[in-house]
Amino acid sequence: MITLSEGEARLFRVLLGSRDRQGRRTVLRVAGGWVRDKILGRESDDIDIALDDQSGVEFASSLNEYLKSEGYETHKLAVITANPDQSKHIETAVVRVLGFSIDFVNLRSESYSEESRIPTIRFGSPMEDAERRDFTINSLFYNLDTCKIEDYTSKGLADLEAGIIRTPVDPLITFRDDPLRILRAIRFSSRYAFSFDDALVHAARCQDI
Repeated sequence: MITLSEGEARLFRVLLGSRDRQGRRTVLRVAGGWVRDKILGRESDDIDIALDDQSGVEFASSLNEYLKSEGYETHKLAVITANPDQSKHIETAVVRVLGFSIDFVNLRSESYSEESRIPTIRFGSPMEDAERRDFTINSLFYNLDTCKIEDYTSKGLADLEAGIIRTPVDPLITFRDDPLRILRAIRFSSRYAFSFDDALVHAARCQDI
């Protein structure tokens, strides 16, 4: 279970209110690090919102209009453009809301060719988005409508409990897509005192990687 602070609960109500004002059925999910840390009982202000049917820029622009109409303080919308050289493959909208700096991005699917580390990106399902992430512990979602954790890989919660760093799909695929994920695995293992999945270790030692 995740216990929200008063500020987080208020923030999520505002985000859903903005969605409802749009008249859309967009599903809002917190993705990644915030979910992981909250389950572990750690506080986190790293809130990334994943959207299922619109871009982060589209939703964030509408959100600022909603905040203004409701008398909330508004801040300028920042757009972080895609920059494959820095492993940023999709446009992200950043908005400060009620004291939180929120990243908005759409759920996505990524596919790579053998000739390039720059992926082809399209709107994806929650499962596709979870599977393209680096590790199962970072592939969890928190659904703002249901207030429930979603574990599409069926491994994220178990790996958090067991303290294991594991990739959502074959680690050779995950590391070929981005070899820097090996360094991220070491970082997370050190931060949380987690162990490595045997298949991950084997893949990291592979000469191809």
